[in-house]
Amino acid sequence: MTQRGTLILVVGPSGAGKDSIIAGAAERCRGEPRIIFARRVITRPAAAGGESHIAVSPSEFAERRDAGQLMLHWQAHGFDYGLPQQLAAALEQGSSVVANVSRTILNEARRTFSPVTVVAVAASPATLAARLAVRGREAASDIAHRLERAGALSAGEPDFTIDNDGPLDVAVDRFIEVLRDVVGGPAPRPTTSPQIGPLRAR
Repeated sequence: MTQRGTLILVVGPSGAGKDSIIAGAAERCRGEPRIIFARRVITRPAAAGGESHIAVSPSEFAERRDAGQLMLHWQAHGFDYGLPQQLAAALEQGSSVVANVSRTILNEARRTFSPVTVVAVAASPATLAARLAVRGREAASDIAHRLERAGALSAGEPDFTIDNDGPLDVAVDRFIEVLRDVVGGPAPRPTTSPQIGPLRAR
């Protein structure tokens, strides 16, 4: 019998660097058949910048949701987000799936798609504000709202926490170690010094 894969959910406030860490890990895990990096369905234009996503209109998103084509879905910052249902089938077939999600759907995910591992990405308020300003996708009022939301929401008790105030490669190294711990077996070697300090695990 095929052992079910693990749903690895990455959470954290806007500007923490979740997409950058996931993209870095995906590049270094290229050719690793046991791990799938999810491409999200979002009601945001494809040319809006940020991650590579499946861009749909609000009506198209609603159609997919109502037809059961999304395994998880949520709203944040005026957009709808979802994970394609095909990823649930991949879990059943033994692949582990990595996805950037909202903290608001963690309980649902844990109930429905166990085993689930939650990785929280953290950064200081000053770092969050600077990154949001640099990416240029939000007005000052929107940035203030995102920072306020970051302080209001909690990931509960994540299984791992990655501090991303420093170099991106260090955070990617740490995330690779998480994947090694969760999926098992060898993983790509870190690109930076292995003496980067321990992961904070629950």
